[in-house]
Amino acid sequence: MTEPGSTVSDVVARVVAAHAATAFGVMGNGNAFFVNGLLGNGTRYVQTRHEAGAVAAADAYYRASGGLAVATTTYGPGFTNALTPLTEAAQARIPLLYVAGAAPDAPRPWDVHQFAVSAGLGVPVIVVENAEDAVRRTVQAIRRALDERRPVYLALPSDISESPASAASVETELPPPTGLPGPDTADVETVAALLRAAERPLILGGRGVWLSGSGSRYAEIADRVGALLATTAGARATFGESPWDIGISGGFAPEETAALIGEADVVLAVGAGLNPFTMRFGHALEPEATLVHVDLDDSSRAPRVNRFVRADAAVFADALLGSLGTDARSGWRANVAERVQRAHLRDTDASELTDDGRLDPRPVARDLDLLLPAGRTIVLDGGHFVGWPAEYWRADDPSGFLMVGSAYQTIGLGLPAAVGAAVARPDRLTVLATGDGGLQMAIADLPVFIEQCTSGVIVVFNDGAYGAELHQYGPRGLDIRPAQLGDVSFAAVAVAYGARAATIRSLQDLEVLRTWVGEGAQGVLLLDCRVSPSVVAPFFEEIRSLPH
Repeated sequence: MTEPGSTVSDVVARVVAAHAATAFGVMGNGNAFFVNGLLGNGTRYVQTRHEAGAVAAADAYYRASGGLAVATTTYGPGFTNALTPLTEAAQARIPLLYVAGAAPDAPRPWDVHQFAVSAGLGVPVIVVENAEDAVRRTVQAIRRALDERRPVYLALPSDISESPASAASVETELPPPTGLPGPDTADVETVAALLRAAERPLILGGRGVWLSGSGSRYAEIADRVGALLATTAGARATFGESPWDIGISGGFAPEETAALIGEADVVLAVGAGLNPFTMRFGHALEPEATLVHVDLDDSSRAPRVNRFVRADAAVFADALLGSLGTDARSGWRANVAERVQRAHLRDTDASELTDDGRLDPRPVARDLDLLLPAGRTIVLDGGHFVGWPAEYWRADDPSGFLMVGSAYQTIGLGLPAAVGAAVARPDRLTVLATGDGGLQMAIADLPVFIEQCTSGVIVVFNDGAYGAELHQYGPRGLDIRPAQLGDVSFAAVAVAYGARAATIRSLQDLEVLRTWVGEGAQGVLLLDCRVSPSVVAPFFEEIRSLPH
């Protein structure tokens, strides 16, 4: 084995190892020496079976633990296989260091323009050009990923990755972070005045509030002005145990929550991407409501916003607390206290089975929430099925509720994301919810999850179809056969890989989960839940109602 510090790749690995305890990857010609360097420097290296899985796992590792995400692949097909999860990480603003091979100075016939492709996805490129700048470029890439909360591609051209380099005095310390922007005094005073004058104020928190650790401060602001609290889907439970948190804004919101949000006259949205799903395609708020948006990223500004303030969530919270008085509380809370309690209900009156003899997914999701232990990390793949766990499953905080794929609207990243979550938090039960289509896309990394997860449950909402396409295009008269996937026995596949598994055709069959938990919840249990394709999730009903 090559000794650490003997090549450019080893020097890069030494710097990375100083700032990341874990890396995910698939080894190839373009990164073999870098992976060797990581192992030589004591980094835990998790070998996924697909390059997309490496990036998705690293993404989830950050979301679950807050630790720097590191993924590595080779050049060419290794790079192109990683593009979808890289785009997800870019759009979700995940600090991720992606170390991959690159073409030499004289490109070969099979090389592609990786730097142009990466930049087009919103992933900046930093190239290690020689042995002398290897440390500086690596430090620069890590610092930029952390400061800008985005993936950065650190490129190792194949003609220098093996070049000799001295590591006798490798400096691994990062420069101090870039100062977080604070708001103008006029902006703070304007927002404070709006909240003081509001009759029905609402604070909508996104992941920016969670990442900045300012959830309790916004709960205090809400208490001062008598506001209700709500979150985006990826930031649920940001406000801790506040009884005035009414839940998620958007298509996953229960009816009472959506109604309360729609009645707000002043909404302060902080650290939140106000995408069409959060805003219910423009219908979440009344047209007369005033919407103030505080965020670091100007590009997240929604057309509906009345006033945008560029600032860090925590810095803005401190400034706003300093500007608010203590005698401006509205009377809204007293008027809606019973409705707020109803917003937390997660029951359903749906029957166990639908007319086609398959399970209704709503009571399945409800019962699973009751059977799964608290203190869990929930990972959701993308797809129509996501409406059920997103509506019925509770989470302790945003680090325990990961929606990897939602930013880019992709499916098939859930299983490798569960790998990253399990590695990040081995002390917690990892629960993956996936559809049958997404699981088949990602099945290569099923053995990795089984290997890496000490306690995990995979819940397959198996309706035998790509549900989104089935529900969107079937009613419009299109042939639905291309959206149908047939009858796949995921339980048999899981058992073949070494997991426990059961096919769930009735609510009584879920007792296998209760038994597994009672026995200590060790290893991986897959539940192949045969749900009906006839039930449409509420959030998807909204999508279907949009003009074509």
